[in-house]
Amino acid sequence: MSLATQARFVTLEGGEGAGKSTVLAALRGAFEAAGIEAVYTREPGGTPLAEQIRGLMLDTHHEPAAPATELLLAFAARAQHVASAILPALERGAWVISDRFTDASYAYQGAGRGLDPAFIAELERRVVGIRPALTLLLDVPVEIGLQRVRGRGAADRIESERNDFFERVRQAYRERAAAEPERFALIDASQPADAVAAQAVERLRRTIAAAPAFEAAP
Repeated sequence: MSLATQARFVTLEGGEGAGKSTVLAALRGAFEAAGIEAVYTREPGGTPLAEQIRGLMLDTHHEPAAPATELLLAFAARAQHVASAILPALERGAWVISDRFTDASYAYQGAGRGLDPAFIAELERRVVGIRPALTLLLDVPVEIGLQRVRGRGAADRIESERNDFFERVRQAYRERAAAEPERFALIDASQPADAVAAQAVERLRRTIAAAPAFEAAP
């Protein structure tokens, strides 16, 4: 089964401290100004059940999850997210903006944990079946990103990883962006926040302009 690109589906990706929350707020403002309905969601999570799975993935109080366990939990949450939140919104003509999606599994569980990307691709085809038309990749050096997140509160299980883990994550994201330049917009997130947000909004506007008119199913 091949992946179906969804013209009204946009994802935000990036490492820790990349500034996704700031960009998400700017995208929300752009949609509201244009009078376009959009649904804003996140991964892992996005539905009540998927949020419970998120808790299992990130909790620091149980035994460490094996890499394969972490990956399968991510895809279990994603399957629920797609079926219960993303596809219903797309099918009624709304746009969907997700803070992370399947690219995160290639970066975090694939490069970060060392799992086979071919296995991740098989799960993506069989469990997810869709991909975004636009992925905004907020790229920031690891040290800068981690400095930004210090002081936010207790770190979750993934945020507690060593710097070399996040270096692998960043490199994997950059390699995916280079391999799919038609889908990815690579944005230097070490710039001031307003410059990053402006670039993200401009790329979003181009995607909106290129999207076909929505036609409801008969």
